[in-house]
Amino acid sequence: MGHKLKVAGWISVGVMAGALTTVSLQTVARGAMTPLPLEEIQQLSAVFGLIKTDYVEPVDDKKLITDAIAGMVSGLDPHSQYFDKKSFKEFREGTTGRFVGVGIEITQEDGLIRIVSPIEGSPADRAGLKTNDLITKIDDTAVKGLTLNEAVKRMRGEPNTKVTLTILRKDESRSFPVTITREEIKTQSVKAKVIEPGYAWIRLSQFQERTVDDFVRKLEEIYKQDPRLKGLVLDLRNDPGGLLDAAVAVSAAFLPENVTVVSTDGQLAESKATFKASPEFYQRRGSGDPLKRLPAAIKTVPLVVLVNEGSASASEIVAGALQDHKRATIMGSQTFGKGSVQTVRPLGPDTGIKLTTARYYTPSGKSIQAKGIVPDVMLDETAEGDVYASLRMREADLEKHLSNGQGQEEAKDPAREKAREEAMKRLEEESKKPLAERRLPEFGSDKDFQLTQALNQLKGKTVVASKTLTERKEEKKDN
Repeated sequence: MGHKLKVAGWISVGVMAGALTTVSLQTVARGAMTPLPLEEIQQLSAVFGLIKTDYVEPVDDKKLITDAIAGMVSGLDPHSQYFDKKSFKEFREGTTGRFVGVGIEITQEDGLIRIVSPIEGSPADRAGLKTNDLITKIDDTAVKGLTLNEAVKRMRGEPNTKVTLTILRKDESRSFPVTITREEIKTQSVKAKVIEPGYAWIRLSQFQERTVDDFVRKLEEIYKQDPRLKGLVLDLRNDPGGLLDAAVAVSAAFLPENVTVVSTDGQLAESKATFKASPEFYQRRGSGDPLKRLPAAIKTVPLVVLVNEGSASASEIVAGALQDHKRATIMGSQTFGKGSVQTVRPLGPDTGIKLTTARYYTPSGKSIQAKGIVPDVMLDETAEGDVYASLRMREADLEKHLSNGQGQEEAKDPAREKAREEAMKRLEEESKKPLAERRLPEFGSDKDFQLTQALNQLKGKTVVASKTLTERKEEKKDN
């Protein structure tokens, strides 16, 4: 991880629960600890005692302590978190991109579970499940009434155990059961294809342990199919982040060697670091440099990066680096603005805390925290506009969000509040329509309006830029 960072603990640069992943940072005991605030500690002890003696029913000691730790950590900012045994296990699964299940990407539709796509080579793929299949039952439990998370938990389990899914395939007007044996699934965070001769699209949905290898493999396939590539679209829309070393590697694939990709700064000496486009900053221990397999042309191929409000953290690192070095045109809408680094400190073998320990900065020194990356060209989601953009949450909208550390905070914008009211009214009207009419086109499809504009940019054709999207401004923070 470079001169200043050594592999030992975890650092995450993802956004929100379930999408947070990590890289390593050495855990160091602080040399100078401030004295404990005895009066406040005594008050905490007094509250503990009052609950034990006066609460309406007995409360377990462990629960009280655990809840106190969780409250203390979560009160800091939206991304600091206490992990109990269960959440720690789920967090670790999220960082590796591995879990035990059947191997499908799913969403909810009219109370049922719709298969977005089976993961290539997974048990579900081998069993013949298809995109748009609907799951109506999991074993003997009807899916109607289950949340998406509850359905996921029922489909996951121990390796080599079986689960029976009842499938409704609308285009064949039939329903049938499929029994599938669970196994370890390796999720695929990279998709790619040649859209037309000379132009390709590669999408990263998350930065995981296998992302860089998959990214290199997909680019190899693209260049094998079309060696004379004239333009590439790197799609980071709705990418919530992930591993910092993966973000550095993806940036390094397009940048000159040894230029700065991102820097971090915090209280700890180990939090003050600069990551460069060099193998020592992204190469995994015991493995070679995967980027060496890429053709030299990848350094100069015209590049457009697509981002939106769902692009956060690690994806903002990539977009910010490529923008600052003028290597790519950034298109879409202003990104989420999650510019803080989280370190996971184990508290024992199966519990820990995720603590915000640093802010990160683009090569030009700009803090992304609560600001985000502002595209070079603003794009609406569809040809009809982007009326729901004002409803999407960003870092600056989160309660207790960390400031950007550069003396500025996002301004309250009356026009944005008015736009939100209008969008809410339209959303209520749209919700009355059938789901198929409400769903946005799939990323990478021929109906993907933003991708079409990205291709127009690469070809030198007219781009339909947004007439409504504007940068969310900042103002001086009151002292």
